[in-house]
Amino acid sequence: MSRDHVQSPQRSGQAAATGPEAPFLELLARSASADAYEQPVLLARAEGLAPERIAALERAKRLALRVRSEMEGRRRREAELSALFETAHDLAGLRDLDAVLQAIVQRARSLLGTDVAYLTLHDEAEGDTYMRVTEGSVAARFQQLRLGMGEGLGGLVAQTARPYVTPDYFNDERFQHTRIIDGGVRDEGLVAILGVPLMIGPQVIGVLFAADRRARVFEREQIALLGSFAALAAAIDTANLLTETRSALDRLARANEIIRDRSGVIERASDVHDRLAELVLRGGGVHDVAAAVSQVLDGTVEFAEAEVTPAVALEASRAEGHAVRHGDDWIAAVAAGGELLGALVLRGHPGLDPVDQRTLERAAMVTSLLLLARRSAAEAEQRVRGELLDDLLDARDRDPRLLRERAWRLHADLDATHVVLAARLDGAAADADQEASARRRLWSAASHLAATRHGLAAARDGGTVLLLPLDPGDTATTLARRTAGQLGTAVHEPVTVGASAPVESLADHPDVVGAAYAEGQRCLDALRLLGRAGEGAAAEDFGFLGLLLAGDRDISGFVGRTIGPVVAYDERRGTDLLHTLDAYFACGMSPARTKDELHVHVNTVAQRLERVGRLLGDDWQSPARALEIQLALRLHRLSSPARP
Repeated sequence: MSRDHVQSPQRSGQAAATGPEAPFLELLARSASADAYEQPVLLARAEGLAPERIAALERAKRLALRVRSEMEGRRRREAELSALFETAHDLAGLRDLDAVLQAIVQRARSLLGTDVAYLTLHDEAEGDTYMRVTEGSVAARFQQLRLGMGEGLGGLVAQTARPYVTPDYFNDERFQHTRIIDGGVRDEGLVAILGVPLMIGPQVIGVLFAADRRARVFEREQIALLGSFAALAAAIDTANLLTETRSALDRLARANEIIRDRSGVIERASDVHDRLAELVLRGGGVHDVAAAVSQVLDGTVEFAEAEVTPAVALEASRAEGHAVRHGDDWIAAVAAGGELLGALVLRGHPGLDPVDQRTLERAAMVTSLLLLARRSAAEAEQRVRGELLDDLLDARDRDPRLLRERAWRLHADLDATHVVLAARLDGAAADADQEASARRRLWSAASHLAATRHGLAAARDGGTVLLLPLDPGDTATTLARRTAGQLGTAVHEPVTVGASAPVESLADHPDVVGAAYAEGQRCLDALRLLGRAGEGAAAEDFGFLGLLLAGDRDISGFVGRTIGPVVAYDERRGTDLLHTLDAYFACGMSPARTKDELHVHVNTVAQRLERVGRLLGDDWQSPARALEIQLALRLHRLSSPARP
């Protein structure tokens, strides 16, 4: 007789004397199957017990089954939580990238109970995705698949950055089917497929799949669980993250051991896990974690910078690896790799039981992981932006398609009008170390400015070079001045910025970036020679000297800026103000001699010169302006066709 079989009629009669719940409590204690819960009711009916007794047994059976379902759910959540933390613990001890990915895919397949699990990563060089790890696969063609952007179920996941599931792959028209992909899936015999994105910030870097060779419906909890494994796999985008967070992962593993040892607190720990995991998966930040823990602990939890946290308590928390009490507050250090990143502070809550204390500590660990991940992602993006700008400056990559694609991933548009700016610090450094530190701060500030403006930045020639888009209505001069002010405010030192003339079509003509950078450097040197350190300017700001600074010797631009209104007036009205100006300067700026040269009345000369003043401004006869106007008149005469 099986262990799930209920007691004999005699024992059933004894149970009747002790209450209708007794046989079901015994079944709960034995972890009996759901079918066994029908036996007490069937035996009672067979013995002919009173209807009231049978009704009481029915109520007790329903209650027991509900309790059994709740216990099964808790056991399942505990198993999933343990598997995630064990995976994190495994990752902390693995150094080889392939071993890390293999461990994630194996555990995902085991926990979801699927026939196959596999992971694809984006190949930036080829512009597609490829199979990086497979588990349970038997078809060689499937293992060697490469998926173009937007193709297959994986393409749909990558495009939308959302999980997708299909119970019947070949009859699902929501995504683009291709002959090659469908052939590989058919070789493997897959029917039901679930895919979740691997995310670094807003960017999809790959897809994690679980698949069966039969029709299957994936539950919401299974989709969320695979998403948790995908979040762990996405952390491999920056190799330094594994090393820097090893200590934090070890602490998470120890916290998991405490959870398993204390079965009485598993529900609270599960609630905390669900909240924090949801925050991480939807891209929440440090303050979101603090708000979630505030609700769990029924108090006020804040993230504080290390500089404003009580030093003694903060150091004690880091050294002990636990939250410490400071007056009526509790402080949990947020640290990684020996570096203090800040603290989570629970305000005005002196009475804290061990479970809540561990909850605060666990939130601090998650906070450190978030901070490190954000820092690693930011540094990686800065490096990528610098590499693209270096390639443009050196004209190493001349494939317009690849240049545009690389820029698109960084939210930059190489077909827009840009300005190249050369920036350099002008504060005196006490020694080489301080000078290097100041240059790093300038590069960091420039990188942040470039990211927010959809541009590029790189360190070069002892300073920083930026490639920024030119907004409509803006000029190279205003952009240079604004950039000098923003960078100077960020680094708390004067920053001088020289700008090139606007440049276009950078993807088709990458060599223009290097020439524009040389022009920006000449403007930068001119500002420093003129004693205008800490300012920003373009070649157009230096008058006729701008012709010497500009890389393309923009003669027509200089003429247009200097006497353009007079040229346009003559063309519209048919007048001859330019000839009057030529004669006026040739006669030593004497109206009397000018009227003889032109054979007109002196009042006519005065009227024409008054019109010139309205067009060029009242200071047009000042020595500096007069010199520029005479040079512009000569250049205009040389560049214009001779009169018949």
